[in-house]
Amino acid sequence: MTSSLTGEAWVIEVLNGHPIRCVNAFRMHPDLFRKLCGELETNYGLQSSDKMSTFEMVGIFMYTLALGLSNRDVMERFQRSGETISRAFHEVLNAIIGRDKGFQGLACDIIRQKDPIFQLIPPQIMNDKRYMPYFKNCIGCIHGTHIRACITESQQLPYIGKKGVPTFNVMATCDFDICFTYVSVGWEGSAHDTRVFMHSIQNNSMNFPQPPEGKYYLVDKGYPDRKGYLVPYPKTRYHQSQFQKESPNNMQEAFNRSHSSLRSYIERSFGILKKRFRILREMPRFSVQTQIDVITATFALHNYIRTNSQENILFAIIDQHPNYIPRDELIDVSNRDRSAEGIFEGRSNEMKHVRNDIATLIWNARQK
Repeated sequence: MTSSLTGEAWVIEVLNGHPIRCVNAFRMHPDLFRKLCGELETNYGLQSSDKMSTFEMVGIFMYTLALGLSNRDVMERFQRSGETISRAFHEVLNAIIGRDKGFQGLACDIIRQKDPIFQLIPPQIMNDKRYMPYFKNCIGCIHGTHIRACITESQQLPYIGKKGVPTFNVMATCDFDICFTYVSVGWEGSAHDTRVFMHSIQNNSMNFPQPPEGKYYLVDKGYPDRKGYLVPYPKTRYHQSQFQKESPNNMQEAFNRSHSSLRSYIERSFGILKKRFRILREMPRFSVQTQIDVITATFALHNYIRTNSQENILFAIIDQHPNYIPRDELIDVSNRDRSAEGIFEGRSNEMKHVRNDIATLIWNARQK
């Protein structure tokens, strides 16, 4: 390690240089990077040492997540030994996850519902005539995605799904501000979305934000038809691309188009997440538990950037182009979309009535 530009000197140079350099290296503007370092140190137990500042530690962590680099690549950039890089990375990871020193962790504080009792109608629904008043009781969206896993060959089989590569099956809920409100991480890629979903909603220890009476999440047809979870009409056109050449012909299609449009908030959330953090596309050789923690940390940092920065490029694109969905996902579509019937029983006549009432309102409004 003979470079005159040490890791800390390089971080300081990036923070004091053009803001785009900081966005490229650490996925956030310099002021937000400094704010994150301060909060991790003040509130979540991250401590500098005689040989390394919290700026450099967080720089090592964010640089690894942003570019999906190996320990050897990060060693060269920061002019540190592999052991030092690994220790700094895990200290920041622990501060975000909350595994050490009795601190709760940034992830616990920021991956949560902003309106815990779901009392308010989201402004994204309230102020959009496509959704108001039809979906005024909708509180968010639920979706699953697959994230690449780095698993030793002898243990890969449970992690391999339809895509033919090892993945984690991750389920999340999001609000209409493109923030995640719940994340279930760690399921093998072969696990069906419905199994992940049922485990989350039926186990109190998972702290899933249950929908209160009269409220509901939007889910796709891969999830069971249950009270509090609104699915589209089956065997009916659904995806937005299917309506580009021909408008809805009946109330079921009109409902499905609106449902798909509103549920795209979580597809956009996943798309931004994976575009921002390359590590989710090519996971380094960490332990399985560290990989799970890294995935959780990226969700937390996604929310942190969204909540604290109005200048982020990816979010700006989403805000300016509401129909744009970043296409950078590894999703097992066939596994997600196939019917959950026969895997978990449970149908809700109440939600069918809700769906029919909304569909009738949307269709009648179109006829005027």
